[in-house]
Amino acid sequence: MSVGYRPVLWNANKLWYDGALGLFVGLYLILFLRYAPGLLESPVIGGAELRMRAFGSCAFLMLTIILCIGPLARLDTRFLPLLYNRRHFGVMTFFVATAHLWAVSGWYLAFSPLDPWVALLVSNTDISFLGFPFEWLGMAALAILFTMAATSHDFWLHFLSPPIWKRLHMLVYLCYGLVVMHVALGLLQSETGTAYPLMVGLSLLAVAGLHLTAGSVEAKRDRQQVVVTADGDWIKAVRIDSLTPDHGHPVALPNGERVAVFRYGETGEKISALSNVCAHQNGPLGEGKIVFGCVTCPWHGFQYDPETGRSPPPFTEKVPTYRVRRDGDFVMIDTKALPAGTPTPPILLTDGPA
Repeated sequence: MSVGYRPVLWNANKLWYDGALGLFVGLYLILFLRYAPGLLESPVIGGAELRMRAFGSCAFLMLTIILCIGPLARLDTRFLPLLYNRRHFGVMTFFVATAHLWAVSGWYLAFSPLDPWVALLVSNTDISFLGFPFEWLGMAALAILFTMAATSHDFWLHFLSPPIWKRLHMLVYLCYGLVVMHVALGLLQSETGTAYPLMVGLSLLAVAGLHLTAGSVEAKRDRQQVVVTADGDWIKAVRIDSLTPDHGHPVALPNGERVAVFRYGETGEKISALSNVCAHQNGPLGEGKIVFGCVTCPWHGFQYDPETGRSPPPFTEKVPTYRVRRDGDFVMIDTKALPAGTPTPPILLTDGPA
């Protein structure tokens, strides 16, 4: 976390991440330019036309990977390191997509009597389905990538508020749909080989399949939880002996919200519940753990006191808390969230076996 905003807060992990990402992009472009003629492309295609396809296919592949990282991290925590700096991935995708636009304009519009930007938007005005101006779709997708890249810094997250920032960056799915249509109504209309249609098909299968699989796994996990409405707004949420000390346990409430339940303390004698949504980037606090007495988000390390939902000073982030009580071997939770940062007494496991 940072008290103030700085242009870049680099650390070893970020450097390794960005270095590996830059190496991946560089190798992809080199291999594409070297081996695509004769394998993916007609041998007569070269120069600027080959470069535009190299940059375009690279940006499409990067966007596919970005959308796959989320569900992969839900299915296997070993993918979490890819998630932590996904914004860097998105910014680099924007620059690669911009290089694709530069190659296109340099090849097709260099000798246009119109301004290249005007020519790009008015050269194709056929609005029938198969003839729809795929250039417009590509420009709209690039505009979304620019908006996301320009607001990727935590300053904008704080300025816009996490809910608005999150909704803005969910436009990545619209961007992906626009890119798929851009390719389908553009390149694939004249492509006779199978490489590019196969790339698009596998991308759609990967993105849709992983999201459906991750959603199904989480829905099954929620259904398996013990949730019995027992006393007004209180629910019997989870068995005490199923809570691992210092590790979170997400609980689905009947209203669809999720609560992060933690058992902590020197002997695991305390139990508290707070919102599952981190105030930073809506990370899943229930998948985090207690570090130095604080609930620690698994995404970026933001921390909260489990009894108050407040970040330790001098930080000011806070999340809603929930009242809890014990009912035999179960933790009872009041489904009505308390205002963010409200101190809430924990369950004390000193009056009987747990």
